[in-house]
Amino acid sequence: MDLAALKEKINSNPRIKRFIHTLMMSRRGACPRKWVKWFVNPLVFFRAKEQGSKIRRHVIMNISPINPFMLGAESVIEYFSLVDNGVGAVHIGRNTRIGLRNTLIGPVTIGNRTILAQNIVVSGLNHNYDDIQKPITRQGVSVSPIRIDDDVWIGANCTVTAGVHIGKHVVIAAGSVVTKNIPAYSIAAGNPARVIKQYDFEKQTWVKIIN
Repeated sequence: MDLAALKEKINSNPRIKRFIHTLMMSRRGACPRKWVKWFVNPLVFFRAKEQGSKIRRHVIMNISPINPFMLGAESVIEYFSLVDNGVGAVHIGRNTRIGLRNTLIGPVTIGNRTILAQNIVVSGLNHNYDDIQKPITRQGVSVSPIRIDDDVWIGANCTVTAGVHIGKHVVIAAGSVVTKNIPAYSIAAGNPARVIKQYDFEKQTWVKIIN
């Protein structure tokens, strides 16, 4: 049975799902238990890290073997960042830099040669809140995959929300909140982020977008 089929079987049975979650994750918070960190994660990292990739000291790796984690060749996760694949896979491409104090919560896919500056949050997770008779902490979570394509530069202090697709060779200005898809070869800025420039291949220059 492959991993996808096993996950589907576990998710279809609430009792087994609760048991597995209790076995692997700490009772409070979303951190893996010590036996997962000490015995399982080293095996996961050995398989997941490609040649020349680095995870700096003081990075919090909340990695569960239930969901994939991959760090491409020559890529770096800088100091004091957090990576969490507890609710969805985290794939980071080749020659990509995850800057200081970044937070990545899956499901997230980041392409090749992409730069994330410092203090960036990329989270494919949302807390449910629809039932006003229940505390939000008891309503579970929903996920929607984030995809960041190749050759993207995201400036400092940005937030990328669940379900967003950022196209190839996009620049996101510092401090932006990205709540909608950004097309390839664009520059976006603001809260919420909107496209302010787009590359014109005929003129071979960046052209301002008039909104």
